[in-house]
Amino acid sequence: MALTPRLDLKQSQQLVMTPQLQQAIKLLQLSNLELADFVAAEVERNPMLEVGDPNDFSAGEVDRPQDSGTAELLTEGGSDGGDGSDGLIAADNALNGAVDTMSSAEGALDANMSLNIYNNDSVSDRVEKTDTAGEIGASGSLSYDGGGAVQTSGGYSGENNFEAMLADGENLHDSLTSQMMVTLKDPIDRLIATHLIDLVDESGYINGELADEVAERLGAASEDIDRILEGLQTLEPAGVCARNLEECLAIQLKDLDRYDPAMQALVENLPLLARREMTKLKKLCGVGQDDLTDMIREIRQLNPKPGLAFGGESVQPVVPDIFVFKNKAGLWSVELNTDTLPKVLVNNSYVSELSETATGKEAKAFISDCVSGANWLVKALDQRARTILKVASALIKHQESFFQHGIRFLKPLTLKDIAEEIDMHESTVSRVTNNKFMSCPRGMFELKYFFTSSIAAGDGGDAHSSESVKFRIKELIDAEDPKKILSDDKLVDILKKEGIDIARRTVAKYREALKIPSSVQRRRQKNI
Repeated sequence: MALTPRLDLKQSQQLVMTPQLQQAIKLLQLSNLELADFVAAEVERNPMLEVGDPNDFSAGEVDRPQDSGTAELLTEGGSDGGDGSDGLIAADNALNGAVDTMSSAEGALDANMSLNIYNNDSVSDRVEKTDTAGEIGASGSLSYDGGGAVQTSGGYSGENNFEAMLADGENLHDSLTSQMMVTLKDPIDRLIATHLIDLVDESGYINGELADEVAERLGAASEDIDRILEGLQTLEPAGVCARNLEECLAIQLKDLDRYDPAMQALVENLPLLARREMTKLKKLCGVGQDDLTDMIREIRQLNPKPGLAFGGESVQPVVPDIFVFKNKAGLWSVELNTDTLPKVLVNNSYVSELSETATGKEAKAFISDCVSGANWLVKALDQRARTILKVASALIKHQESFFQHGIRFLKPLTLKDIAEEIDMHESTVSRVTNNKFMSCPRGMFELKYFFTSSIAAGDGGDAHSSESVKFRIKELIDAEDPKKILSDDKLVDILKKEGIDIARRTVAKYREALKIPSSVQRRRQKNI
């Protein structure tokens, strides 16, 4: 073999993660609200982009596509006789071709972009989405009352701004300050009280060690600090400015004139109450079982965090990304929440105007980059919308029993099952289901909720979902007789009789995940 240099030509394929591909993958992970922030930043950066009203179909200067962006999926029993995912993938491919050939950018999704999933016993004729299919309504707000009922209201009217949504009530700090100004007249006392109020956290507690530091910082006597702190502890709500839980409960009991020696002994031995050592408590308090039970009942009625009555940090409500409902034809429909999705458009008139007036090489390159980026963003948003619909539709198909009958009929499901059905990679399905929420007649659920591990059936039948088994364990414990508390071994026996092959350690793990105490602790709790 000759050792001579030579030139070989080799052809290979590889996937290159371009910046645009990385950005498209990132878009899949964003929720609708996060996506709106991202789009707002892109519109601010790219002058060729505009955000249009999803419900406004007056074109103006912006070109709009003719395709409606609607796809349908037939399950078994449909007219084509094939797999439902094949029909959806075919529709998706057709839409991809339409997007590639469009000269102008289309919106992230149209107002009527929806997916109808036919039941297995549906007729072969395709039923188009009716005007009343939006029983939940993409343009209206949705709330769930916890009992299976869905309530809707009209869409956003534009009358309220962000500032109007802020809470008008005063916070804990302001309330304590205003009360202190009434009770204290001496300027020095007010100065010390102001420093102490600044140390109060949102739960209403004050750090005792920091209170001691105030005396050193202000050069005041410790007796004055204690005196003023006692005065602050008389303010509303009762129990505020306490240094620990014991003091907080004692303040509230004194306010109710219920802080007698027996109650004081109970409050001073809260660890024994937490461990349910009732025999020791009865001895320390010098009372019988009935009196101790009444005292514990009074303790439970107190507020361990009085400051929270003013509210802590504002809680961001969960906004659904997907609506699932039944239309008038009795078919499950999946629809994206267009209220939280901006409609991104390219102003072709502005592009033409700039192209005609631009003379320099740099100006033309800038316009070209902006147009290319705008077209890519719209296509990526459109593909994201269709991908979410495909994943959601596959979830409905696999978990139809859950939507029909409840959590006990939830089936085991993995990312691989959905990925194979819609012909995508598992990582793509994982990104789509990340931080996405589905609103259905049974409540609000994260898409990840529907992916559960399986528990084998004792009779060799279909496996059970771990979530449905957890729900059954909770049902059994909630319904147990206080005089016959169910142990983990007893729960295993009951579940095996119901066809669920489960080990005792698994029952214990699920019970702990549900934050349900052991049988010994439950026996103590239910016998009080």
